[in-house]
Amino acid sequence: MRTLLITGPGGSGRTTVAAATAQRAAAAGTRTLVLSADRTDSLGAALGVPTGREPVRAAPGLTAWRPDAGAGFRDDLASFQERATGVLDLLGASRLDPEEVTPLPGAEELTLLRALRDAALAETHDLLVVDLPPLPQALALLALPEELRRYLRRLLPPERQAARALRPVLGRLAGVPMPAEWLYETTARWDLELAAVQTVLADRHTAVRLVAEPGPAGADAVRDARLALALRALPVESLVANRVLPDTADDDPGHPLGRLAAQQRKTLTEWGEARTVAHLGHDPRGADDLTALGVPAVDAGTHSVEWPVADRLAADGVLVWHLPLPGAIREELDLVRRGDELVVTAGPFRRIVPLPSALRRCAVDGAALRDGELRIRFAPDPGLWPRGG
Repeated sequence: MRTLLITGPGGSGRTTVAAATAQRAAAAGTRTLVLSADRTDSLGAALGVPTGREPVRAAPGLTAWRPDAGAGFRDDLASFQERATGVLDLLGASRLDPEEVTPLPGAEELTLLRALRDAALAETHDLLVVDLPPLPQALALLALPEELRRYLRRLLPPERQAARALRPVLGRLAGVPMPAEWLYETTARWDLELAAVQTVLADRHTAVRLVAEPGPAGADAVRDARLALALRALPVESLVANRVLPDTADDDPGHPLGRLAAQQRKTLTEWGEARTVAHLGHDPRGADDLTALGVPAVDAGTHSVEWPVADRLAADGVLVWHLPLPGAIREELDLVRRGDELVVTAGPFRRIVPLPSALRRCAVDGAALRDGELRIRFAPDPGLWPRGG
């Protein structure tokens, strides 16, 4: 199954483009599911069909789904309270009733990740179109599975599973109850769920479609998004320039619309191969409007962001790790080696990545940014590198 993640700056029309993309794919015979976690039913408004907790048929071959974060959060809390009965009783804590529970910040994002995982595992569709939140939240959401798994491994590493057998003894010695079995089970279950989401995001059939209005603010947002997505090794399938005014709008440079059209033309020239979607003069509603937008079809090819390691041992005595970081600024780059991991900071974005096995036996020997690519030199550590016979 192919997965297309759609995001853009707030107010750029990303939900409308997601709906139109899904409708076009379904009309071409592709079994399509469009997924959104927006609290308001903007997806349903664009499709002309109300969406909710259960998937609904929006058109032939097209299913729309807006999972209910509140219901999911209440179910998770009820399950947690059931599992933690002993601990809650020990602490004298009173339980929460489902009726008094409201979703905490981040519940919508976690609900969307879970729905994305479920849709991918079900394999009942050929294309999954995901209406992500606006760019800042979307970028944080895409980083969440990897970061949470890393935190879980640090806080409760697999080696501590041995504590299960020692828990009763340790509890008697310490005089306090030790973590119950459900803690380890919950951690393992979370790790499996997050790993499933990571697998979907890392799949070669997963890509991102960026949506932005051409202009200075849109250009800044797209530049930051490209950098952040490259740092996460997520490929951009296409850039959609939304709400583009007709060519005749800039006939009068003195008119506000003329100035706006000229500004759009300048940005479109800078973006090069951006796919344009015309401004209809009103908010698109229903199948006819979505068709009139003329959004580009989903690219059937595969996209990937490669981070290759070049062997230059014979020529320069080093291995070179190539990290494409389009739009990165030299002064805003930072690298820190931590054991077998590398902390890469590019502007406001940071990622902790495990080193490829060959580079773990090397020391960082320098780095350079050239043509939007970070090239990190690694010199073999004589104490760890295998000696030739």
